[in-house]
Amino acid sequence: MGKGARKNPMKEMARRLTIEIRQLDIWGKFLDQALRIVIILPASVLFCLILPGCDSQEDTSVSHIESQGNNSHATPPRESGSSSFRQEDGKGRNLPRIVAFGDSLTAGLGVAPDEAYPGQLARWLGEQGFEYEVINAGVSGDTTAGGLRRVEWILKSQPKLVILELGANDGLRGQPLQETYKNLNAIIEGLKAEGVIVVLAGMRLPLNYGDAYTQEFSNLFVQLAHEHKISFIPFFLEGVATNRQLNQGDGLHPTAEGYSIVVQNVWKTLQPILKELAQEG
Repeated sequence: MGKGARKNPMKEMARRLTIEIRQLDIWGKFLDQALRIVIILPASVLFCLILPGCDSQEDTSVSHIESQGNNSHATPPRESGSSSFRQEDGKGRNLPRIVAFGDSLTAGLGVAPDEAYPGQLARWLGEQGFEYEVINAGVSGDTTAGGLRRVEWILKSQPKLVILELGANDGLRGQPLQETYKNLNAIIEGLKAEGVIVVLAGMRLPLNYGDAYTQEFSNLFVQLAHEHKISFIPFFLEGVATNRQLNQGDGLHPTAEGYSIVVQNVWKTLQPILKELAQEG
């Protein structure tokens, strides 16, 4: 055929189809990659949320609360990972400090920071006329071994008094009782060596851990309090443990209402100490 002859329609159609197929193949590869990203990314995030230790930084968040008067006021964090609850009249004042040193029962897992026992304790102290800064040094999942590693960090707050609530996670994990005793003993010694008043919170375990283990577990707190001659809260969760109305869905962590009862458990032991300190000036 001559140069001016028309192109073969069938060949032209085949050529266009080939081009379109190639374009579709390119888009197919792009969509395939996009789909992989959409599926893999959320899965990675979920895995990170589930797997403990995905965040390399240890959770050492603290809340600072000052007790004075009848109200508390929230202010921005003073340090990374911490939140402060201060009263307007108490700003800039150098009040004596009470450190609530413990695990998730102190940190207030599942409730707002001001609903955890340290926040409620600060408000209660203010209502009773005691002016203190209460620091929430609770770390969820902490054991007595972890607490022992944090003693120097606790002392940096220069506390007048420490409420020590640790050991529950040791017991729930079936840790050897001699290890729990040794760690708590070292923590108490470390705090007392710096002149800190220590109040030890007694803990108990569910009965399904066996009579012998649960009894020995409870007894080690009594023994430590006796040996160190320190004030003792017989059972931190008295009136709260096993009560469905006062615990969250996991049956282990108190609700805000449950923590108000915990505060009263703490107060029974704390009140005479604070009165004595007030008399000493």
